Formats: sequence, structure tokens, C-alpha cells
Amino acid sequence: MTIGRSSVVQRQFNRSATSYDAHAHVQRYMAEQLARSLAEWKNKGVLSDPSILEIGCGTGALTQILVNEWPSANITAIDIAPEMIEVASKRFRSVEHPGTANCTKDRLRFLQADIEMWAVNAPECSVDIIVSNACFQWLSSPQETLGHLRRMLRPGGLLIFTTFGPDTFREMHEAFDEVYHVNGMEPQRHGLSFQSPVQWEIMLQESGYSSFHCERSIHTEKYTSARDFLYSVKGMGASTSEAATIPGYSLRRLFTNMYKEYEDKFSIKGGVSATYDLLFIQSVAPY
Repeated sequence: MTIGRSSVVQRQFNRSATSYDAHAHVQRYMAEQLARSLAEWKNKGVLSDPSILEIGCGTGALTQILVNEWPSANITAIDIAPEMIEVASKRFRSVEHPGTANCTKDRLRFLQADIEMWAVNAPECSVDIIVSNACFQWLSSPQETLGHLRRMLRPGGLLIFTTFGPDTFREMHEAFDEVYHVNGMEPQRHGLSFQSPVQWEIMLQESGYSSFHCERSIHTEKYTSARDFLYSVKGMGASTSEAATIPGYSLRRLFTNMYKEYEDKFSIKGGVSATYDLLFIQSVAPY
């Protein structure tokens, strides 16, 4: 990430550290899918005591699964937000699991860092598995970062991650576009732009990975209103926007009109729908 963007992302996720788990239903589902894929990899007997790097550990939901499923692994869990690291660390200091801290303290470490800067100087051929859940959409330079991660993987090592595809939040984007068109303005992007599976495949190939496998699924969530949907997105720390301020047109008016358009077009019984375009991607470092 660029310094400017990374500081914004860090600030957002610091603010959402205590609210994240209450809203991150889709991210938990994605973490469970990742865990199932990793279990299949484990069952092949490829590695018994791997070195694992988790990127964007957040509140530690996936970290907990990794610790439980890979009892002999050495795990480094990295996140850009120190408040997220603190919440994740508490999972392993909890009085509900008094023995967990003792059995993991020698093989689990949390690291607060920006992966795009940290990976530049990370040791070559130092990890067997790199895993990341709902994080790579935040990368400012994904091609470059994938190259650094490829260098870190040992021959035959696995990169496995989930991220969001371009149809994510399509209802919100369509609603915003309609408001802009009605007012004779050029539409602007609110929220992140997401890479397609083909774009990820090209970047991975150009970064030296030897295989590519992507599973794509559309997941629909229900929210009580368009405003509640955006409140939940903000609660997950994902409120970044690429849109610029429009002279003479207030943000309040823009969002009020967007909410109305959203609810007119995308209402379902009991609320409104929101699309999540989920990508589950695996690549391997060649031998």
C-alpha cells in the first residue's frame, strides 16, 4: 500500500476493531471456506509442521482455526492495524481457554505491519503456506506484492486467499450511478474497485506462480435498509471511497437520494439485498 492509503486503511480498521465481528458475517463464511480448503491440502500429507504466514489476521477468527487445525505449525499473523492485533491476541489470553496461550506461545506470533512494505525485505523461501481472508482487495500494488510473497514461499508452497470480485455491492453502485445520471453528472466510484478472476490469474502468472485455481460464488445478504447496509460496511472498516467531492451537491443529499434509489430497486421482504462476489483463489510456487 502507498503510505497515504495504508494510513487510511490502518485508521479505519483501528476504529472498527471492536465492532468488526458483529458485522463480518460474510468474512466468517469466507474464513470457513478457506479452512476447508486448507484441510484438503493438509489431508494430502504434503506438510506435517508447516510455517504459515497469515496476512490481514484482523480479529483472529481464521488464526484460531489455523492454531486448532495445525497443532505443529509455526504461525505468523500480520495485520496493519494495532487495535486488530490487540483483539486477536486476546483470543489466546482468554480465561475461557486458559491452556491455549501456553500451547501456542512458542509457535504463534502476531506482527503489526503493512504487508506491502514488510514483504519487500522478508526472508526468501521462509514459509510453506501464505493464507489471507478478505484482505487482498486493499493492496495498492497487488502485482508487486504477489511477487514478494512468491519469493517468500518455499518450492511447492501454497498461496491461498479470499477476496471480493467486481460484482460486490452492485446494488449500491447502480443506485449511485442512477443518482448521478438523473442529476446530469458523471458517475463516480464509491468504495473500492475489485479485481476480476482473470486479472488475478494474470498477476499470479506474471509473478511466477505455477498454477491457478479460482472458485467464484455470489452471496446475498439482507439488511433492514440501505442506511443499515452502509452502517454495517463502516462497522467492518470498509468505508473507503474513490469518489471526489462535487461542488454544489452535498454528500448528505447524494446519500439521501442513493438510499431512496437503492430501496426502490433492491427491496426484498424485510429489507434490502446486498451482493457479495466471493473469490477463493489458490496458487502454488513451482519446484
